[in-house]
Amino acid sequence: MEKVRLPIIIEQDEDKYYIVSRPLFKGCHSYGETIDKALENIKEVIDIIP
Repeated sequence: MEKVRLPIIIEQDEDKYYIVSRPLFKGCHSYGETIDKALENIKEVIDIIP
């Protein structure tokens, strides 16, 4: 299976949490206290997208 690389957006909110989203997938967002945790969480979201 060929891997596809897609862009992500990482932002930090006023509470210092990192918000990660995949703009090409509507509603694909997650967050974490660190960038690494936010990226780990977004991978879980991507895995459940049909």
